[in-house]
Amino acid sequence: MPSIAISSSVFKAGAAIPRKHTGEDKDVSPPLQWAGVPKEAKELALICDDPDAPRAEPWVHWVLYGIPADATGLAEAIPAVETLKDPPGARQGTSDFGRIGYGGPMPPKGHGTHHYHLKLYALDAALDLKPGLTKKKLLEAIKGHVVAEGELVGTYERK
Repeated sequence: MPSIAISSSVFKAGAAIPRKHTGEDKDVSPPLQWAGVPKEAKELALICDDPDAPRAEPWVHWVLYGIPADATGLAEAIPAVETLKDPPGARQGTSDFGRIGYGGPMPPKGHGTHHYHLKLYALDAALDLKPGLTKKKLLEAIKGHVVAEGELVGTYERK
């Protein structure tokens, strides 16, 4: 499967996510950039989760989909609204915080370094999904439609 290169201007792959983008500070989404989306892609979807969370399933921090295929990134501080103006028409799902939009890293104090996986999926169809989907519902909806993907992992630790 083709790979999409995803990066952020505020942290390098495998490095710490700045405090500004965590639940300990402003809790705003980091800026993201990507390249290598295949021409057949009709839209993109993004999921951010933490598999180091002390529970059976990864903790879901962000669910975003319906991103136009020609988008090359996301601005910092995406607002917590169901449907975005930029990128136009993108819709946000529900995180494990029980709300729409981004929820930054906030691992338990003393639990060690957590890894936050930002996964970008290129889809071969415009799925016209309603806002508010959970990660599970989004993954069910995109099954069989993923034509490329990319991943950026950042870390965070609360001491």
